[in-house]
Amino acid sequence: MPGSLRIRIISKSGIVVECELDSNVAPRTVEALMKALPFKSRAEFWGQELYFSVPFEVDYENAKDVVNYGDVAYWPEGPALCLFYGPTLSSPSPDVIKPYSPVNVIGKVLGDPKILAQIDEMEELKVEKA
Repeated sequence: MPGSLRIRIISKSGIVVECELDSNVAPRTVEALMKALPFKSRAEFWGQELYFSVPFEVDYENAKDVVNYGDVAYWPEGPALCLFYGPTLSSPSPDVIKPYSPVNVIGKVLGDPKILAQIDEMEELKVEKA
């Protein structure tokens, strides 16, 4: 797709997750992320959402309060990147994925997002260009 870029998230235990970003949806957010690469962070979970702090800040940009399975989003309140693989603690039902507060959706996890569940809480993550 035009405007697409890829990042790779590598856990200390060797799990690799690739994500495709769409700079057409949230161009300022994607640009800030790409400029910040590479960086390290620590995995945290909120229901079936993996999130981790990022070394940049961007305001809301086409923010959504409900996301889709496999979405990659930036959470301005964190600031953090969020990868969704199922309902969160604020989801009203198992088929609705609701972030804690609105997020800028910037892309999709490539492959099966359920692999995110294999990463341990507070495990070190390396985020780099793919």
